[in-house]
Amino acid sequence: MSSPTRAWLLTGPPGIGKSTIVTRVVYLLRTQGHAIGGCLTREKREGRERVAFTMSDLMSGREGELASVKGSLGPRVGRYRVNIATLANIGALSLREAAERADVIVIDEIGPMELTSQDFRKAADACLSSDKPILAIIHEQMKDPLIDAMRVMDGKALIEVSLENRDKLPKTIADEILASLPDAARVG
Repeated sequence: MSSPTRAWLLTGPPGIGKSTIVTRVVYLLRTQGHAIGGCLTREKREGRERVAFTMSDLMSGREGELASVKGSLGPRVGRYRVNIATLANIGALSLREAAERADVIVIDEIGPMELTSQDFRKAADACLSSDKPILAIIHEQMKDPLIDAMRVMDGKALIEVSLENRDKLPKTIADEILASLPDAARVG
């Protein structure tokens, strides 16, 4: 018998709508009265060009620049410089707080930029060790021990986002997460 689902892991090509799905699931869960913690990543554009990413804490609203093409400090990932301080002070802190206080943990995303930070890596691992439902985006092709462990963990649903399924996924995932919550955490 397989374990009940407690981790919903989204993967798929860049630009397919993974973060949009996560944002919609967060909204649906919040409308049911649930505390959602963790972090969201958004891109910043100048015209048609993506120039940076921001990271925000879902519980506190704190936000900072995760990476930028104009950055001069921090590890380079592709054409971006990663802001390690943002990963520690917003990303990792939001995950630790979510593991303690949230009904559901969101991690958008676990990929090359985020994994440059040992603080973020440890906080994501602590979330996986918690008993809370997790909605996370994992990098499609990255080989990393944390991502590899998530791909094979019990109680996970690995969901490949496509043009065909992306519009239906927010409600489906939100309903599954709601069903997974303990009775005491359910509202309504």
